[in-house]
Amino acid sequence: MDIKGLYYLPRIIKAAKLGDAAILKSIIRILSKEKIKVISSIAYNPELALSRGTYTKVKPDKEDLQFITKGIKSLGKLNPYNNTQALVIKGSNVIAKETSKGTKAMLQLIEKNKYKKNKSILIKFPKKKQDLRIDLPTIGLDTLKDCKKADIKGIVLKSKKNIFIDKSKIISFANKNKIFIKVL
Repeated sequence: MDIKGLYYLPRIIKAAKLGDAAILKSIIRILSKEKIKVISSIAYNPELALSRGTYTKVKPDKEDLQFITKGIKSLGKLNPYNNTQALVIKGSNVIAKETSKGTKAMLQLIEKNKYKKNKSILIKFPKKKQDLRIDLPTIGLDTLKDCKKADIKGIVLKSKKNIFIDKSKIISFANKNKIFIKVL
């Protein structure tokens, strides 16, 4: 590491105490000072993000859509510096919120606490202050497998504000397991 790199190191260490989003923002500021422009992570790979629509054979029903609206409002009321970019709703009740441990840990907690057969819904949106150029919520096949174990009925994402890895595998898995994928 050269002298310039050492100059920036304390900033990154300080940001690390605030979480991964703060580290990324700190690095973006450093790159900007060095005249390096940071662009969206999906700018050259738009196929990684989903647009509006329902991607599965199973679709949310009218009641699900009402509960999804309540879940989104709950996400919107959270502190902008909160780690939560996902929550699980059952009916109109939030039964789990993501912590700094991530979505997987939240879904495992639901499974462990035997909320089985609850047919809840996972809503995963960016945090209020999240830098969407490099830090988008991500859904992969493992997320769907965790949703199945937790008896999640559907997943809701924000249009073009996500990374969706292995699209065809995920949609096939969701269809096979009767899990809807809705993008608003």
